[in-house]
Amino acid sequence: MFPKWFDKWNANNPTNIFGPAIAVGIAGSAVFVAAMIVAWGQPFPTDSQQTGPRGTGMSVAEFVSDLEAGDPAIEDFVTSEPIVPTAGSALAIDTLEGVPDSLSNVTVENYERLLEAMRSWTGIEDLLEPGNDSYQTEVAWSMIEMTQNINQNWAAHVQANAEVGVTCYTCHRGQPVPNNVWFRVGPVNNNAAGWPAIQNRVTMTSNFTSLPSTYLEHFLLQGEDGFYGVAQVHDLASRVENLEGDPLIQQAEMTYAWMNYIANSLGVNCVFCHNSRAFYDPTQVTPQWSTASLGIIMVQEQLEQYILPLEEVLPAERLGPIYADVPKLACRTCHQGEQQPLNGLNVIANWPELAVLDDAPDYSAFE
Repeated sequence: MFPKWFDKWNANNPTNIFGPAIAVGIAGSAVFVAAMIVAWGQPFPTDSQQTGPRGTGMSVAEFVSDLEAGDPAIEDFVTSEPIVPTAGSALAIDTLEGVPDSLSNVTVENYERLLEAMRSWTGIEDLLEPGNDSYQTEVAWSMIEMTQNINQNWAAHVQANAEVGVTCYTCHRGQPVPNNVWFRVGPVNNNAAGWPAIQNRVTMTSNFTSLPSTYLEHFLLQGEDGFYGVAQVHDLASRVENLEGDPLIQQAEMTYAWMNYIANSLGVNCVFCHNSRAFYDPTQVTPQWSTASLGIIMVQEQLEQYILPLEEVLPAERLGPIYADVPKLACRTCHQGEQQPLNGLNVIANWPELAVLDDAPDYSAFE
């Protein structure tokens, strides 16, 4: 009646009556679950975004439930329509105290409206209040210019698929210091057998891998020679002699750490930008590759022009724990796991004051 393996096992284990029952129960449950999936379908359906030619495996899958849930931070985004200036509208810089030059073309009503929103976006209740001469004021001035610069001069990145733009809320999400900023970490280990002291220890910076932990400063900060690090991998063929000037395996691992960071920042995988059958061919990449490449250059510029100079402004408690460096932005600071920050919410629509640098805001859409 029973299979031979059961009779043999039962003869060898006459006092153990639970083992076979458990094994049969597990096997039966697995068969039942498989049958239900076949009959009723996957209980957690996925949807995929095609990123390249059909048949090449170039798609990014996400759970439908996650796509429908959206980003909960969207509900906390504060916005209001601008007040269209009239011929008699006074400029804030001529009337109010402490108005930065970057908002010199903004009227009193729209300036006060913007400040109210910025205080909500950053969670700083007295931000740019008259008489508030703390470091936050100088930081806010710099961040306003940075936001205007990104919206005006980097539209190819922040407006690549639709008009969305950025505001303070894109990064801050209601907090004085945004999540996902980064500091220099330096050596995290001891040198061993030719491997540098920047890897082979799992850290948050390395995304919990043994890859290098210094890839952000390598690719986003200028080195002593004035150049940024370049993504490089070793020879694609096996057992090829490494010639002078060829990338080392350590350089390849630095690149893999950087790519891993970008993928986690956007919640995507490699084929979001690369062709799965020709990873290293720049002529076969997806359109997203160009958008991401522009984003890297954009971050390098914002760090150099607006973020790094704040090291002389911020108090000691806001600086990094090892090198006392300023908290810095990168892809994850804005994207926070989404292909488009805030699921592509158009945050700039009602804020023409933050859309241009050194020019008068355009209110024609609201007339």
